[in-house]
Amino acid sequence: MFGLLPSIGPWELAAILAVVLIIFGPGKLPEVGKSLGKTIREFRKASNETGEKVEEATAKEPAEK
Repeated sequence: MFGLLPSIGPWELAAILAVVLIIFGPGKLPEVGKSLGKTIREFRKASNETGEKVEEATAKEPAEK
Protein backbone atom coordinates (compact mmCIF):
# COMPACT_ATOMS: atom_id res chain seq x y z
CA MET A 1 0.00 0.00 0.00
CA PHE A 2 2.66 2.50 1.00
CA GLY A 3 5.07 1.14 -1.62
CA LEU A 4 3.09 3.10 -4.20
CA LEU A 5 4.19 6.50 -2.89
CA PRO A 6 7.87 6.38 -3.92
CA SER A 7 6.87 5.60 -7.50
CA ILE A 8 4.99 8.90 -7.89
CA GLY A 9 7.10 11.20 -10.02
CA PRO A 10 6.91 14.96 -10.53
CA TRP A 11 4.58 14.68 -13.55
CA GLU A 12 2.14 12.47 -11.68
CA LEU A 13 2.21 14.80 -8.70
CA ALA A 14 1.56 17.80 -10.95
CA ALA A 15 -1.39 15.99 -12.56
CA ILE A 16 -2.86 15.15 -9.16
CA LEU A 17 -2.50 18.75 -8.00
CA ALA A 18 -4.11 20.03 -11.22
CA VAL A 19 -7.11 17.72 -10.75
CA VAL A 20 -7.47 18.80 -7.12
CA LEU A 21 -7.29 22.45 -8.17
CA ILE A 22 -9.97 21.90 -10.83
CA ILE A 23 -12.28 20.04 -8.44
CA PHE A 24 -11.99 22.30 -5.40
CA GLY A 25 -10.95 25.58 -6.97
CA PRO A 26 -8.30 28.00 -5.72
CA GLY A 27 -10.51 29.36 -2.92
CA LYS A 28 -11.02 26.01 -1.20
CA LEU A 29 -7.49 24.71 -1.74
CA PRO A 30 -6.05 26.09 1.55
CA GLU A 31 -9.00 24.60 3.44
CA VAL A 32 -8.45 21.20 1.83
CA GLY A 33 -4.74 21.32 2.65
CA LYS A 34 -5.43 22.28 6.25
CA SER A 35 -7.93 19.45 6.75
CA LEU A 36 -5.60 16.96 5.08
CA GLY A 37 -2.73 18.01 7.35
CA LYS A 38 -4.94 17.71 10.42
CA THR A 39 -6.04 14.23 9.35
CA ILE A 40 -2.46 13.09 8.83
CA ARG A 41 -1.41 14.48 12.25
CA GLU A 42 -4.28 12.68 13.99
CA PHE A 43 -3.44 9.43 12.21
CA ARG A 44 0.22 9.64 13.24
CA LYS A 45 -0.75 10.46 16.83
CA ALA A 46 -3.11 7.48 17.01
CA SER A 47 -0.50 5.24 15.41
CA ASN A 48 2.19 6.33 17.87
CA GLU A 49 -0.15 5.84 20.85
CA THR A 50 -1.04 2.35 19.67
CA GLY A 51 2.64 1.49 19.21
CA GLU A 52 3.46 2.74 22.70
CA LYS A 53 0.64 0.66 24.21
CA VAL A 54 1.87 -2.45 22.40
CA GLU A 55 5.42 -1.84 23.64
CA GLU A 56 4.19 -1.37 27.21
CA ALA A 57 2.12 -4.55 27.05
CA THR A 58 4.98 -6.62 25.67
CA ALA A 59 7.51 -5.18 28.13
CA LYS A 60 5.37 -6.15 31.14
CA GLU A 61 5.03 -9.77 30.08
CA PRO A 62 7.82 -12.06 31.28
CA ALA A 63 9.94 -13.53 28.54
CA GLU A 64 9.19 -17.20 27.99
CA LYS A 65 11.98 -19.56 26.99
